[in-house]
Amino acid sequence: MSESVDNKLAVLIDADNISAGYIKPMIEELARYGNPTIKRIYGDWTRPNLGAWKNLLLDYAFQPVQQFGYTTGKNATDSAMIIDAMDILYSEKVDGFCIVSSDSDFTRLATRLREAGKTVYGIGEKKTPTPFIAACDRFIYLEILGVHAPTDHKPDKKSSSKESQGQVKSGKKTIESHRPLNGIEKETKKLILTSIQDLADDSGWAFLGEVGALIIKKMPSFDSRNYGFSKLSTMIRAMEEIEIQERINEKNAAVTLIYIRVKGDDA
Repeated sequence: MSESVDNKLAVLIDADNISAGYIKPMIEELARYGNPTIKRIYGDWTRPNLGAWKNLLLDYAFQPVQQFGYTTGKNATDSAMIIDAMDILYSEKVDGFCIVSSDSDFTRLATRLREAGKTVYGIGEKKTPTPFIAACDRFIYLEILGVHAPTDHKPDKKSSSKESQGQVKSGKKTIESHRPLNGIEKETKKLILTSIQDLADDSGWAFLGEVGALIIKKMPSFDSRNYGFSKLSTMIRAMEEIEIQERINEKNAAVTLIYIRVKGDDA
């Protein structure tokens, strides 16, 4: 999946589900994938629990969409987001969508947008159900953005972030410290190793950039920052099972290309 900062993105936020404390790092993260040209945030703005969001709407040029909760226990915000997303899709004004929520109700929407050829980025907490994560081209956990959710945000039926994240220093580098995702360490290692082998040439070498793209296709929620590494290359260097080879780019000598190989897979 190719990513370009020139891509036009529609960013739709479920304010009932996401803390306002994430807005700044979230916008900075999205800049890596495209240009947010449509920015809307949905919720019942008459309710006090969205007070923290109100102070940020003008700063980040988000258009608030009012949606009253007509029936207790039903989320009218989700319906409004889905309707708007389909309207935007048919307008053909964007290249992709970013759905900011931890709610599995958006699974079918993400699938439908991808069927239409649009790139879909999901952003939510680690509690996000797997079906929604799998329906996105890429899913980013809010916790890896390294901020503390404010205590004044009290979502309705959907709880806010269960934990906040800090930073630890390792040698001269500062890296994010995160609790590992439950039961995924061995699976993640296997995912990386098999992806290298899938792309390896006759000598067992594979280009790191292509390996990273393949891993994301197989596991949209994969991000080296989930494991305390700022980059995939840093994470790869920490794995004893992998050897690394740096090559000079023939087209640009100033650029170094990183190739990786599973130890023991040489021809």
